[in-house]
Amino acid sequence: MGYMDRKKRIFLMSGILAVLVFAALLTSHYVTPVSTNAADKKQTKTPKNVIFIIGDGMGMPVIKAYRTFKQEKLGSPKAQTVWDPYLVGMQTTHPDDPRDNITDSAAAATAMATGKKTYNDAIAVNQEKEPLRSVVEAAKEAQMKTAFVVSSDITDATPAAFGTHNVSRKNKEQIADHFFDEKIGGEHKVDILLGGGMQYFDRKDRDLVKEFEKSGYSILRSKDDLTTQSSSKMLGLFQEDELDRAIDRPKHVPTLKDMTQSALAQLNQDNSHGFFMLLEGSTIDSAGHENDVVGAMSEMEDFEKAVQAALQFAKKDQETLVVITADHATGGFSFGADGMTSETGYKWDPAPILAAKKTPVYMAKKIAGGQSVRDVLHTHIDFSLTNEEISQVEKAAQSGKASTIQLSIQHIFDQRSFSGWTTFAHTGEDVPVYAYGPGKAAFQGWIDNTKQGKNLFHIIESPSTYRP
Repeated sequence: MGYMDRKKRIFLMSGILAVLVFAALLTSHYVTPVSTNAADKKQTKTPKNVIFIIGDGMGMPVIKAYRTFKQEKLGSPKAQTVWDPYLVGMQTTHPDDPRDNITDSAAAATAMATGKKTYNDAIAVNQEKEPLRSVVEAAKEAQMKTAFVVSSDITDATPAAFGTHNVSRKNKEQIADHFFDEKIGGEHKVDILLGGGMQYFDRKDRDLVKEFEKSGYSILRSKDDLTTQSSSKMLGLFQEDELDRAIDRPKHVPTLKDMTQSALAQLNQDNSHGFFMLLEGSTIDSAGHENDVVGAMSEMEDFEKAVQAALQFAKKDQETLVVITADHATGGFSFGADGMTSETGYKWDPAPILAAKKTPVYMAKKIAGGQSVRDVLHTHIDFSLTNEEISQVEKAAQSGKASTIQLSIQHIFDQRSFSGWTTFAHTGEDVPVYAYGPGKAAFQGWIDNTKQGKNLFHIIESPSTYRP
């Protein structure tokens, strides 16, 4: 072999080695390493149960903000969220829409529930308005138990797309009907439904609450009901529409964690065929749409406690796959905003948010209802407000509109925390994917949101041949 041939061969081998080293570094940095924990080694290769978790509107900046919020609250700068250790990749979120390239919750949920893209507004139907088979339908065909736990109303886009079919997410009464009427093998598709939305089920034209009750479902309306009347079939409707923000929620309304633990306890009884559970922190999205950083952090905290309950179950069970992701980001939240200088410090500051005892939504309603601006602000905000801040809310109160008052109060928290927002709508960036348990490897890397549904179908329909 000549000198030039040897030189070319050395150069080629060096290049290959460099690529392999870079790939190894990239994988080690972005993908959760294989656990050496003794409990994890006991996991089955094929998941028996699946807990699919969505933080609606939970983009990366909101996750970063919540982590910082938690660190400040605990006084621990190294504190993580419960899902941080399980990051496995990112997913794209775009719809297949003739106009839009940023998804809504309906198209995103359809992609994850069916493995197929569709148009914004669609509830598990394709472009031709034909029903798309969902992983929940596959689970029911496989005799698995099913449960939905959400902080939205049960007819909202995400639970609707996993559990029903409709040409538009706006048809909430029809969707409520479909939860009862659409069946697999003569059985309702979802055994446990917990969330809000009583107004869509208890109607003058049709009383679905009574129909579900006659079909063997326990009807739950309060936290006490959840602990005393739980059964294998449950319809829990705890408020008329979506649940109030966690920080504002009445005591009789359960937390997302309360509902999660109750559902898991029932699903795990006589669990010979496994279960599929959808868990959604739905109202993270609602707070994002309102550009309400106090509400967003409240909902993230409520969501994390529920996720922790799911992970604790999976770690003990060792046969449960937990996937945690978002459908899209909402509000264009920025971790840092105008007003930061070298004097103030380049710092997103959670301290003012932690000082809020209620959300701006709650406070605005009280002021619009006739209560004194000063009394409401001093009662529900645990820091000294400036005269200028109070005056801006008093000026907004002259409109008599709760929405205008709310924005003025939110402005105080945004300025003090250096929180920024770019829109009251969704944004189109990729969102994170976290996974724990048997089968998690299938969710690694940069994937499209349809891969979620395809993976879930494979797990549910072909468990004996499933190889992540």
